[in-house]
Amino acid sequence: MNITRENIDDLNAVLNIQVEKTDYEDKVEKILRDYRKKANIKGFRPGMVPIGLIRKMYGTAAKIEEVNKTISESIQKYLSDEKLEILGDPLPKTNEEENIDFETQDEFKFSFELGLAPVVDLKINKKNKVNLYEISVDEKMINDHKENYTRRFGDFKNVDKVGEKDTVNGKIEALDIEGNPVAGEGIEDTSLAVDIIKDEEIKNTFIEKNTGDTVDFNIRKALPDDNEIAGLLRIDKEKIENISETYRMTIKEISRFYPAEIGQDLFDKIYGENTVKTEEEFNKKIEEEIAASLKGESNYKLMQDIRNMVIEKTDIPLPEDFLKKWLLKVNENTTSEQIEKEFDSFKKDLKWQLIKNKVAKNNEIKITEEELTKEAENITRYQFQQYGIYYATDEQISNYARETLKRENDAKRIADNILDTKVIDALKEIINIQPKSVTAEEFNKLFE
Repeated sequence: MNITRENIDDLNAVLNIQVEKTDYEDKVEKILRDYRKKANIKGFRPGMVPIGLIRKMYGTAAKIEEVNKTISESIQKYLSDEKLEILGDPLPKTNEEENIDFETQDEFKFSFELGLAPVVDLKINKKNKVNLYEISVDEKMINDHKENYTRRFGDFKNVDKVGEKDTVNGKIEALDIEGNPVAGEGIEDTSLAVDIIKDEEIKNTFIEKNTGDTVDFNIRKALPDDNEIAGLLRIDKEKIENISETYRMTIKEISRFYPAEIGQDLFDKIYGENTVKTEEEFNKKIEEEIAASLKGESNYKLMQDIRNMVIEKTDIPLPEDFLKKWLLKVNENTTSEQIEKEFDSFKKDLKWQLIKNKVAKNNEIKITEEELTKEAENITRYQFQQYGIYYATDEQISNYARETLKRENDAKRIADNILDTKVIDALKEIINIQPKSVTAEEFNKLFE
């Protein structure tokens, strides 16, 4: 095996590989002998098939397999021995004048294009400033948060008269042009939220009605959305075009939503029994929750701004033509036009990955199993809270986190998150972080 490298420029190279018969011959023979032991060919006992027949039947395929395997292993060894960092994968260099015949040839010559990883020179210092936006917690945020809690733990109760935001439950039936019920076109039990009725006149005919009352209405005027009609009548959407125009609803029950009252029962439902005992403690807890959430948003914005600033300030040349060819090869269903359209975004992500690797190497950043587990548990705890589960046990969270880390993609994503955070923390020590107080409205405008 002979490998030589031809450097085209600082970012592109070609590997020329000469494969001799001695590089693969013994391995091919071993494969064929194994085939002979297992071959089940009519007219021969197992293990007694002539090796010549086996070679005729499987020789070429075995040669192709071993030549490709030998090439792959040799390239990886060469890159490792030469400490050569590349982008993407080596790409076979096609040559229309060269036709390889595995049946007749014993020696082969292959060429592979390489995209070389550029040298990353970080030129950032305390002169580079990034704002850390500190979002102030205001009274409106606290009140909105409290309202969300009261609605989340609220309940429906029966009332006597229909209001604008009530839900009526009862029987609905289609009417003919004379106002008589149509046999077989109705259901005994369905629900209609009054506030989704689009026609104001029809909506008003429901308001102030009592249980036992009936309301005749044009269903298409009331509910122009076919999905809402299908839900009310409990039918497939495709059948709506054949329904009657007028329906009668007989009200059997009126439900009204009541937010939960602020008190010990609500506190216990949110935080567990007797964790919070007064409304003052409740307000303080809410303020802490909002502050923690806002801090997370501030840190996210800071990470993005640091990332963008470092990418902008670091000149990283890339082998663009090579990368476009590589992307086209590894994404079989992607066109050249799509590659061109998304290439700027790809370049930005690749540059950040190169910067991350450089910073991680310079600062000897590593990720431990303990850090992976802790981060998985933090993500799990946050997900539980998003679903309103605030008092899951440590054991439940740990078990769920362990299952998450067993999934390769999830484990890689979590490891990438940890690396991002560690790299950003390292960059914070190099650049100038300037705290800046903003309102929530001012902060949200930064994303417009």
